[in-house]
Amino acid sequence: MSAKPKNNAEDNADKPSEIGLRKGLTSYGDKGFSLFLRKAFIKGAGYTNSALDRPVIGIINTGSAYNPCHGNMPQLLEAVKRGVMLAGGLPMEFPTISIHESFAAPTSMYLRNLMSMDTEEMLRAQPMDAVVMIGGCDKTVPAQMMGAASAGLPAIQLITGSMLTGSHRSERVGACTDCRRYWGKFRAGEIDAIEKDEVNDQLVASVGTCSVMGTASTMACISEALGMTVPGGATPPAVTADRIRVAEETGTCAVQMAKTGLTIDKILTADAFENAIRVLLAIGGSTNGLVHLAAIAGRMGLEIDLEALDKMGNETPVLVDLKPSGDHYMENFHDAGGMTTLLRELKPLLKLNALTVTGKTLGEEIDAAPPSFKQDVVRKINNPIYPRGSIAVLHGNLAPGGAIIKQSAADEKLMEHEGRAVVFENAADLANRIDSPDLDVTSEDILVLKNIGPKGAPGMPEAGYIPIPMKLARAGVKDIVRISDGRMSGTAFGTIVLHVTPESAIGGPLAHVHNGDRIRLSVKNREISLLISDAELAKRIQENPITSPTAERGYKKLFLDTVTQADQGVDFDFLRAVKMVGKTPQA
Repeated sequence: MSAKPKNNAEDNADKPSEIGLRKGLTSYGDKGFSLFLRKAFIKGAGYTNSALDRPVIGIINTGSAYNPCHGNMPQLLEAVKRGVMLAGGLPMEFPTISIHESFAAPTSMYLRNLMSMDTEEMLRAQPMDAVVMIGGCDKTVPAQMMGAASAGLPAIQLITGSMLTGSHRSERVGACTDCRRYWGKFRAGEIDAIEKDEVNDQLVASVGTCSVMGTASTMACISEALGMTVPGGATPPAVTADRIRVAEETGTCAVQMAKTGLTIDKILTADAFENAIRVLLAIGGSTNGLVHLAAIAGRMGLEIDLEALDKMGNETPVLVDLKPSGDHYMENFHDAGGMTTLLRELKPLLKLNALTVTGKTLGEEIDAAPPSFKQDVVRKINNPIYPRGSIAVLHGNLAPGGAIIKQSAADEKLMEHEGRAVVFENAADLANRIDSPDLDVTSEDILVLKNIGPKGAPGMPEAGYIPIPMKLARAGVKDIVRISDGRMSGTAFGTIVLHVTPESAIGGPLAHVHNGDRIRLSVKNREISLLISDAELAKRIQENPITSPTAERGYKKLFLDTVTQADQGVDFDFLRAVKMVGKTPQA
């Protein structure tokens, strides 16, 4: 009688190459037994030895009833699994936490780092040769890339895709720029409660992420620019066949990455981040994109050079005609050829040798893409939507560590402005007084909101989009200069200075602004200044010492004790790379 053939992984447990189920064995003091036990349990799910000998491709499932941006998760999962199996891999779906912008208290940013830790540790703990990360809503994509960057596996991003647009009384509408626009109309008394409720039914016409160039769309485009998605992976809407085909292709690509050992550090290079910043400026992208890029880069040991970024803006005009900087929506961008059309226009400004998840360079993928065609969403570089990059970096005694303004969505008349400060100490103070008829404010004033930075809120909420005071809104005022140490949604618009660093909660100069102080904003000179003497500012700091907030226990204590400022991505200091190795972009 012949011996039973030896083809089981147990018999090869001491092989130096750890792949598939051999990776990261649970420690029982006996590697052979660890693998034997692991296979016994997985066989309880009906797997055969043949299946278990394939490369294992993890697939992160972020489906949640609290996350309608990920409402197409079941279809995406099936398509990714199909792609994996067609390429000879074994798909293994697993969950992580899922964060939705509108369903997370106090803010989704507060939980982004927790999701990144969940992602990183699950990638380390579970056996997989590569991972497909499915995300879409604002903080999910950066959280996944942060975690994957730290874990070091071959990793590929799959975007859930944007929602479709709706129609309100024959006007095309979409989340969430139009959400803010119609809410502004309601606050100003231009529409009544009935119409407000009617438009509420139409703003989100399907599952998927916001249909404008908000943070989710920005991160989708940045992901493709980084080389982290398959070509064309950024723009297909959530409910289209194109999105499902991208999902299948992503599964296939993941198997190839596993076989070739194309790890994430080979993708997320300094050149890749420079390409992503170039795209961020050209799409009129969300200011949040800069915070997230700083966090992802920090995991790779790279600092974002804000001065070099600002210089890039002088040669990188806004080319994509999408709200809030333009007129169109993400489905129009996709119909116009998506990121391929934009990258081809930006080609002379890009680092074309940057590697992508396909194993080809960005330049090779651009050259291999279908030819351009006539369209009106992506402008020619000599006929831009806005002549300079969408984001400008400001400095001055009010923001020694820098601040930013989305100049492409601001009022040109207000970008050179001096005014009187109307100060709100925190979000609660703002809520209590902003609509008071007794509020001492004019359209020439500058609204200042303190204590909404990383530690101050905590979690750096998108409260930087300070509403127009009710008395001014009803008088027809549409914009006013606003300054804070917080963030604003990428779907928002206005002359708004954000990310003032250091924040007021740790004693930054913003904490010492008084009602009636004069403030000067000069985007042309990249200046944001409090017009008091250095001696007066020093006196105020001495008379009003600030104690940085902390908490007694739990995640809040971890957050407050370790979170960094906006220029370092609002990441936890212990999650950043142990050693910084360089800066990007190169000045």
